[in-house]
Amino acid sequence: MVKYNFKIAILILLLTFLSCEVFFSQVPTVQQSKVIPEAEITNGILTAHFYLPDVNTGYYRATRFDWSGIITNLEYKGHTYYGKWFNKYEPTIHDVVMGPVEEFGPVGYNEAKEGGKFLKIGVGILLKPDNSSYNNFKLYEILDHGEWKIKKKSDQIQFIHKLKDNEYSYEYTKKVRLIKGKSQMVLEHTITNTGNRIIETTVYDHNFLMIDKEPTGPNYVITFPFELSGRGMGIGEIATFDGKQIRFLKQMARSDRLFCGSVTGFSDKVSDYDFTVDNLKTGAGVRVTCDRPISKMVFWCSPVTVCPEPYIDMRIDPGKSFTWTITFEYYTKDGDQEENNEQ
Repeated sequence: MVKYNFKIAILILLLTFLSCEVFFSQVPTVQQSKVIPEAEITNGILTAHFYLPDVNTGYYRATRFDWSGIITNLEYKGHTYYGKWFNKYEPTIHDVVMGPVEEFGPVGYNEAKEGGKFLKIGVGILLKPDNSSYNNFKLYEILDHGEWKIKKKSDQIQFIHKLKDNEYSYEYTKKVRLIKGKSQMVLEHTITNTGNRIIETTVYDHNFLMIDKEPTGPNYVITFPFELSGRGMGIGEIATFDGKQIRFLKQMARSDRLFCGSVTGFSDKVSDYDFTVDNLKTGAGVRVTCDRPISKMVFWCSPVTVCPEPYIDMRIDPGKSFTWTITFEYYTKDGDQEENNEQ
């Protein structure tokens, strides 16, 4: 009887061990179970949802765009303005971003030798692998991520990126604020050069607008304060420059390509950085203004997102700072835009 019970006990222990082994083999690894950090802010009128920068678990870990300020969605009066416009996702794919994300030009790339390093603001210090030209669609090795800090209140969020290097060092702050009592979002930027070399670069806002998920076509119209001109892929076939407006001649098909790398007509006046994008079908729109002049204008679209891309230039001497502010005013055809202007 004792031997029988002993055999049963051994069998139970063996079955328990095997069941535990199966159980733990099904549990996700720590890496798989990590949660992407995110946050939400609201002023009672606008609500914006963000993915937050993080070296290990962040939604975006590629080397093209600034890691801060990725807005997955913004809602106003039941209307939506941003969203997922791509099919495939990995954190290191260069353009899996959403919202009014920004890209800085590479700093020090041309001067760096093969195996040297260069700077991408909002990303870090990157390795120059060879002597080929810089390619913003390429994933570069990040040698130094810098340090990210995030400060959040109910209606605003602040991203602080500090980078200390023997060549390029800076403190970059981006504050996203929803203005009290208005349907306005403000992006306030400051870059302070804390290093020994001049930081000279460009920055542009890609915008990635998807107003009410309207497919790219005749229901969109984009209006500027100046007469537009320019040539490019799909201009005259898919879209046209019509005076101060960009209008679409057809619905974009999946195989269509639209890109104008140099939209002209703007001056060096700050007032020219002022455009609206309207969804004629739903009546929702957005006005975008900035306190810096346009240095270059690009226009790109896919079948699901509309992207006017205004560039600004910056040169920051050691010990100096550069600031710029972009304001987004969301409205509907019932007159919200005029109400915001009067307040």
